[in-house]
Amino acid sequence: MLVLVVDSSTPAVTAALAEVSAGGVVLRAHRRTVDARAHGELLAPQVDVVLADCDARPADLGAIVAGLGPGPFTGLRVGLVTAATMGQVLGVPTYGVCSLDGIGHPAAAGEPVLAASDARRREIYWAVYDGAGQRIAGPEVSAPAVAAQRARDLAVTVAVGDGAHRYAETLGLPVRDEPRYPEAGVLAALAAERIRAGAPGEALTPLYLRRPDAVAATARKPVLP
Repeated sequence: MLVLVVDSSTPAVTAALAEVSAGGVVLRAHRRTVDARAHGELLAPQVDVVLADCDARPADLGAIVAGLGPGPFTGLRVGLVTAATMGQVLGVPTYGVCSLDGIGHPAAAGEPVLAASDARRREIYWAVYDGAGQRIAGPEVSAPAVAAQRARDLAVTVAVGDGAHRYAETLGLPVRDEPRYPEAGVLAALAAERIRAGAPGEALTPLYLRRPDAVAATARKPVLP
């Protein structure tokens, strides 16, 4: 089955096509552009490109997988709205995966790992994974020092992700070069069991973890002096 994967939870805008079969998951096409200010402009064209790379049409898709975040409000909603709209129009199921799982799961290699992405405001989104790649804490948003203490409590020995690179000194952990952003193939693999089973599509509920900066006014303001 041909599956579209999208993620816009970080500055990396990602679109990919994966083939999910009984034998595994194979990434057939992949595009990633790192630009924190252009999620809306980049994602749809990248979806078109990965389809063209595989000589496929939207009607060939059997499912859509989207990274649920956590991530900043504006960027994250671009990927989720794109995935939900395409799923509805094409009549195919949509499945969500925590975006940090796409960083922490592949980085685990027999030891606990902290996965972190930049949350702005001098904070990070983070989660901890055991040696088998299973999430055992998070996702949460906090100051890097808070995440560092929690990581020490869980015997974490290494960190990964763009947030870890940005706050490596505060975290006090060795930081691996990769993965820096959610891996499309991993997101597809983490949803593969649901896809193979033909599980019902899921509502793509974003993991914002905090309220957006812009909020509606609670009272009307006078327009005349």
